[in-house]
Amino acid sequence: MNGDLSRWIEAHSRFTPNKPAIRFAGQDIAYSALAARIRSTAAILSTEAGIDHGDRVAYLGFNTPDMLILLFACARLGAILLPLNWRLAPPEQAEILNDATPAMLVADPAHADQAKALIKGRPDCHLLEFDNISATPASPLSAAAGTAKDPLLLVYTSGTTGRAKGAILTQQAILCNALNSIHMHDMVSADHVLTVLPMFHVGGLNIHTMPALYSGATVTLHRSFDPGATLAALAADRPSLLVLVPATITALHAHPGWLDTDISSLRALTTGSTIVPLSTLRIFHERDIPVIQVYGLTESGPVAAYQRIDDALATAGSTGRAALHTDVRVVDNLDRDVPPGQSGEILLRGANLLTEYWRDPVATAEAFCDGWFHTGDIGQCDGAGNIVLKDRKKDMVISGGENVYPAEIEQVLEQIEGIAEAAVIGRIDDRWGEVPVAIVVRTTAKLTKPDILAAFHGRLARFKHPKDIIFVEALPRNALGKIQKQMLRGQFDAVIRDQHPSTQ
Repeated sequence: MNGDLSRWIEAHSRFTPNKPAIRFAGQDIAYSALAARIRSTAAILSTEAGIDHGDRVAYLGFNTPDMLILLFACARLGAILLPLNWRLAPPEQAEILNDATPAMLVADPAHADQAKALIKGRPDCHLLEFDNISATPASPLSAAAGTAKDPLLLVYTSGTTGRAKGAILTQQAILCNALNSIHMHDMVSADHVLTVLPMFHVGGLNIHTMPALYSGATVTLHRSFDPGATLAALAADRPSLLVLVPATITALHAHPGWLDTDISSLRALTTGSTIVPLSTLRIFHERDIPVIQVYGLTESGPVAAYQRIDDALATAGSTGRAALHTDVRVVDNLDRDVPPGQSGEILLRGANLLTEYWRDPVATAEAFCDGWFHTGDIGQCDGAGNIVLKDRKKDMVISGGENVYPAEIEQVLEQIEGIAEAAVIGRIDDRWGEVPVAIVVRTTAKLTKPDILAAFHGRLARFKHPKDIIFVEALPRNALGKIQKQMLRGQFDAVIRDQHPSTQ
């Protein structure tokens, strides 16, 4: 590939200038108009804001066309887009900004005040509300500076140590991921994608949205997920493809309009992000919509393995085969390939993977071995190469499609007076798939559950807060004094699966 990703939109503006590229809030942006806005935005970022090759541009806001315009403008300049998770608490967002040191923070109107607070005391980070860019005409750049090898996305994912790590995805990785997705879905320019998942995650951005724009298809974009609005869009806009995580599938199914809404326009529903129960798959299968699963991580763009539409029923419960441009292995503890039917760690290799963790050579070296990325996920392959997930990254809880690492929660618990020790594990939850639960040894009976839960307000995102506190006399430890979480899960299995109601 020569040049930057904005060439996709330039090419479609010549072939199909009047075709809607993005539909948002009742208005269409044609490919020709989208190309013009990308050129103008790139020029403003370069000439007026001084954004140069390799600079980071952070974005804080809901799904909007402006975010996609900003992404392609960064590609044109060879700059790096840093999408911030608006669900994170301000201290978590500040930690990411401290690590990434962006030259600019762009915010949508809903997050302008939050953005102003975040850049306070950051003289090297300029704040810009995107409305100010969009309303300002500019002459296009004389030449684009971005190339396929340039980093384009800096996406932070929580680490097992509790510290967020920034995965670097190049422009080539985004292209390779798009090609994987196009093969997965048989995606063509006639498709119409409905995007409701947040694009600060690679799932919302790269499973359908960017591949659709590569293909010259139309993307209907929602600011955020709302079950009623999603059902209304399925009925009125008639999209052909949709991505949902299990929690959002459950929310659609629970909506009063579920059975009365015509969803027959869908060629397929795509899901993933966790081990998906067969009961969740049946929600759409019972309405004759094939559900295809995708496997991947932030670090893989995310499309690394998948089912195709013809496989949806025959291999239900698997995440399919290795993607078209990705190699997959399942290995034992010595990195030896295991035979079909035997569980092992999933390794990945391909141009869609991250090149490195941002400014973290130690974490990068630990993740890669002989060119293979160690996912930490456990799975097995059948004789046909279909991958079935058996477990997830050690200790991680996936709640409503969001990664929750117990270490983050445990760090807060350690600072609460009256707690001697604590450990966090996952509990099955009807609404969110799984929620974190804290097992706590306290030094005084005066310490209550509300006291502990109150300590999390403003420190961690709400979806990371423990949904229950269980008090115990002691935590199980091995001979080296390490807490044995597997034993803890077994010991409290009946308790943590009580299906207590929870909110996020």
